[in-house]
Amino acid sequence: MIQGIVSETGTGKYEQLLARCRSLEPVPTAVAHPCEGSALSGAIEAANEGLIVPILVGPRSKIEAIAKSQGIDLTGLRIVDTPHSSASAAKAVELLREAQAELLMKGSLHTDELMAAVVSREGGLRTGRRISHVFVMDVPTYHKVLIVTDGAINIAPTLEDKVDICQNAIDLAISLGLEKPKVAILAAVETVTSKMSATLDAAALCKMAERGQIKGAVLDGPLAFDNAISKQAAETKGIRSAVAGDPDILLAPDLEAGNILAKQLSFLANADSAGLVLGARVPIILTSRADGVRSRIASCAVAVLAVHARRKKP
Repeated sequence: MIQGIVSETGTGKYEQLLARCRSLEPVPTAVAHPCEGSALSGAIEAANEGLIVPILVGPRSKIEAIAKSQGIDLTGLRIVDTPHSSASAAKAVELLREAQAELLMKGSLHTDELMAAVVSREGGLRTGRRISHVFVMDVPTYHKVLIVTDGAINIAPTLEDKVDICQNAIDLAISLGLEKPKVAILAAVETVTSKMSATLDAAALCKMAERGQIKGAVLDGPLAFDNAISKQAAETKGIRSAVAGDPDILLAPDLEAGNILAKQLSFLANADSAGLVLGARVPIILTSRADGVRSRIASCAVAVLAVHARRKKP
């Protein structure tokens, strides 16, 4: 089980992620536009932890000025000079397509700018699978790491979108060491009703998993949040489930629900949060510009484990 970087907020369930990464070689990482203090220092700290080999893509003069003001030593690091943020995103993606890097890390540019380069039909990083976001969360009141998806990319996912969102999260959970992740498909209620499309999607996803259209996990839903997290709440309502009270993944019905849930856990339950985009040709370390260095390091650790898991696949 994933236990966990010691923190001032969460319970330290990330620690084992870092411990596992110490036995792995650092991964070449294109850092797009690290032109703000925490963005640059996060990449450098991740390098100092032995997680990544950063390739800094952005205006050289800005990067060097920030490094000087922050007391950051850039000796030995490669800097790819670009004129502005959108050029930084395009160049970072180009480095990945040329196999000069295996990870993409967001710096201080807007997410839309980075993702526009990622999803570009000419020169982007698309695959046949839908791109989605996961929050990997250490919640003090929960007994293991929780993956919450999708709270950042897909606004109103269709059933077919949810298949890919779910599979992306399952594949990540397996790369983090789980043999058979448990997925709780969230809705406002635990019964299937045509009046709430999220419950119909949940029922369909469970049947699709039975038929092998979603692989590698145990799914259950629809489950209201209380039934998903609390086995006692589920039993009170007569729900018999291997997932209830013990999920590894919470699949939200839409972006707004997923985003609100993750931020509630962060700001009301003092959870730590790492962020990753999945479904592209490489994992993308996508953190908020407001995130601190520690969150960026945790995101790097998750991404590094995902890359090494990919390397082992035939």
